[in-house]
Amino acid sequence: MRDLLFKNLTSSDRKKRIISSSEIVDKQGTRSIVHRHFACIVKEIQGEALEKPSPYLYVLKEHNTKKQKEKFFCRMKGSIYAVANGRLFLILFMHSLKIYLTSAPQDLMKRSE
Repeated sequence: MRDLLFKNLTSSDRKKRIISSSEIVDKQGTRSIVHRHFACIVKEIQGEALEKPSPYLYVLKEHNTKKQKEKFFCRMKGSIYAVANGRLFLILFMHSLKIYLTSAPQDLMKRSE
């Protein structure tokens, strides 16, 4: 069994965008849940000091054999400069990935067979 959910949100001035997806899969006695998330913001720079925010990376991995659960989380933040029509823009972005693995309940395994 596989469930998918996609979201694509864009602000009315098109300077903020959020894209996310979720996927739930029950296969071979394991349930995996994957969440992906992307957000970006575009800011026009006018006469301000050119100081980019520092990049950021965070990774977490947990493994619990007693509860038969595993979790992985990763978040990256960064920024880039872009020039369009002679105007300078700062583009801030963030990606995140969450993965959960658990043993599937026995009643779900029987239904899928």
